[in-house]
Amino acid sequence: MCSPRGRQFFVPAVTFLLILVPPLIGTDPSPRTPLPSGKRGRGQGDDVLKTLVAEHPRLLAQGQDWAALQKFVVKDELARNWRQRLQTEARRMLTEPPVEHKLIGPRLLDKSRTALRRISTLAALYRLDGDKTFAERACREMLTAAAFKDWNPSHFLDTAEMTTALALGYDWLYGYLSAEDRAAIRSALVEKGLKPGLAVYRKGSGWHKLTNNWNQVCNGGMAIGALAIADEEPELARTILTYAKTSIALAMASFAPDGGWAEGPGYWGYATRYNVLYLAAMQSGLGTDFDLGRLPGFDRTGDFRMHSIGPLGRTFNFADANDGAGTASQMLWLARTFDQPRYQVHECALATDRPEIFHLLWLSPNRPASVEPLPRDVLYRGIDTAFFRGSWDDPEALFVGFRGGDNAASHSHLDLGNFVMDALGQRWALDLGPDDYNLPGYFGKERWTYYRLRTEGHNTLTIDGENQALKARAPIIAFRSTPERAFAVADLSTAFGPKVTQARRGLAVLDRKSVLVVDEIQAAQPVAVVWNFHTKARIDIQGSRAILKQGKATLEARILSPKEASFSAVSANPPPPQAQQPGVSNLTIRLPEPVRQTRLSVLLTPAGVNVPAIPPASLDAWSAEGKLSH
Repeated sequence: MCSPRGRQFFVPAVTFLLILVPPLIGTDPSPRTPLPSGKRGRGQGDDVLKTLVAEHPRLLAQGQDWAALQKFVVKDELARNWRQRLQTEARRMLTEPPVEHKLIGPRLLDKSRTALRRISTLAALYRLDGDKTFAERACREMLTAAAFKDWNPSHFLDTAEMTTALALGYDWLYGYLSAEDRAAIRSALVEKGLKPGLAVYRKGSGWHKLTNNWNQVCNGGMAIGALAIADEEPELARTILTYAKTSIALAMASFAPDGGWAEGPGYWGYATRYNVLYLAAMQSGLGTDFDLGRLPGFDRTGDFRMHSIGPLGRTFNFADANDGAGTASQMLWLARTFDQPRYQVHECALATDRPEIFHLLWLSPNRPASVEPLPRDVLYRGIDTAFFRGSWDDPEALFVGFRGGDNAASHSHLDLGNFVMDALGQRWALDLGPDDYNLPGYFGKERWTYYRLRTEGHNTLTIDGENQALKARAPIIAFRSTPERAFAVADLSTAFGPKVTQARRGLAVLDRKSVLVVDEIQAAQPVAVVWNFHTKARIDIQGSRAILKQGKATLEARILSPKEASFSAVSANPPPPQAQQPGVSNLTIRLPEPVRQTRLSVLLTPAGVNVPAIPPASLDAWSAEGKLSH
């Protein structure tokens, strides 16, 4: 049983002054920057703890920030509604048993995330409302996790997220916890979180050397844990924080130059969540983020999330990602920190009925009713991915995501040239997403045997029925955006080499309604070319035409060249234990015989749309028109 101290933390908000350093809650200065330039790490000396905030709470929000939030949730309708939803969730948590040390496959991650959701929600609501039943339940959750034999450091994401959970609870409930409870939680943070992390830092390899989401999640968890106990374990905390600020810069460099994320929209959410938690905790706990927030591309990375989500609320889910957009509370922090109100408008629309506590922490009281829309077309050159759309406010508008990319990127599939397409309120060309991570060898030698990860499982070409090269990269070599026609051209030559001497795919949006896909192949010896298009639509094939129907919506696919080509539909359902998708078909084009050279053109036109004028078929002409500067 958790035993609260005699001195309780909760004090009515009226006893506090509204002084926010850095300002997080209750005010919204403009322009908003992470911290004034004089407080961002310049001249701080070598001691990262030199400016440590002495008192708890210091993670993400200080005492005066919580006081401001208490007032804010009374006055602001959205904040009030979010608090009510979180209170309902918290009352449900009171009836649930604490987490167990139970692995799913090699992972404890599900339990770590459950603990984080519960502890952060319950502890924050206690700070807002003073309800001791929430504090008691959060304490029970922490002590249960603290008593685990370990936090599964062999899969260190589990350790990092559990460390985050207990660190936030320790900091936010510091005044409620008894000395005995504090000691137990602090010991677990040190022995089961920080010391295993320190062992990784001291090795020559590991997640601290990576540039993908593992880096941000693990560094974020370690830094938050270190800040929570920095006054009591200063040497350990100082060492961890010094390592972390050097390491996380490696991953943050991946946002350059334009904010794109090579692991796709799904892992963008995971990586930026912990990247923001790290920066926010450093700012609130130390008064500085050591200028990491100013690294190129990070201030614009919220644009990537917005562009990657189509009018149906579904993403272009390349890499190991499902197409649900989910929520991203970090968008609210990015909005405030980088003075990007459109991030807040976008996220509030998605999170209306499913907030987490971080939404409440980072919600600004100054919310414009509308904002200037982003461009309808964009090319992310850092990750060779383009997005096109007909409109930002029409749920039936055309949306296309088109991928060049890098097959060697973290979580990548062998899908260079892949695309998704929405129109008329339906997704016509879909990406099947990941399979079960617990399949044998999913991240090992059997990865490329699984349909959802293989080239044939994506909306691109296959040559001689084989996968694309594992280390191939497909740069987008041309891009242009005009109201009447927008397009991109990807060079797929290395993807299919040495089978081909040149392979290029061009994708154009015509009149903001139709999509033209053009593939050009040249090979020294004849190769078998197959065009793939995965869809849930009912398909009626009429030779070189295919009529696709979903609900009341209809899409026509028409082969423009070569004249002898025709459509066929095959099952996209692989054998178990792979994921089953019996409702999905692969609309294919198989050329009658192997070829040394071909130009394969397909026009996709929604019903009710006039057939557009077809631009020059040659991708040489497209490439010249949309040539990119280096």
